[in-house]
Amino acid sequence: MVSTILEKMILYFNDDIRRISHALKVYGFSKAIAGSEALSEDLNVIVELAAVLHDIGIKEAERKYHSSAGKYQELEGPPIAAEILSTAGVEPAIRERVCYLIGNHHSYDKIEGLDFQILVEADFIVNIAEEGLSSQVAENIREKYFKTAAGSRIVENLFGL
Repeated sequence: MVSTILEKMILYFNDDIRRISHALKVYGFSKAIAGSEALSEDLNVIVELAAVLHDIGIKEAERKYHSSAGKYQELEGPPIAAEILSTAGVEPAIRERVCYLIGNHHSYDKIEGLDFQILVEADFIVNIAEEGLSSQVAENIREKYFKTAAGSRIVENLFGL
């Protein structure tokens, strides 16, 4: 199922290799962090699907609002994700949670649940690298937002903390 959603995400972003690469990196780091946690099979699927589709609303946000701001991604992403997940036959409970995560993944005050935590940590890891943030900023983000041991270890290793 995740492979099907990966392909649909790639086709949706078409030739936007930067967005495709970002999603694939967040997916990879999500899997790395989730692998160190005792997740149920359903929770693991939710983490993977949310990681693949977390920024799926960015194209529509840019079209409608001329902005890729997180609040617009959160607004536009869930309906697009719901359609992709529905056409792939993802069960409603999983689809609903994935869409919730997509619709809130920039709202750090709403983090609840290990699936949400893992998604946020993976996205931060990739964003720190892609934006070339300093090790001090990475350390501040780790201290403020990271809760999993694996996510913290990855940040420390990648950014020399």
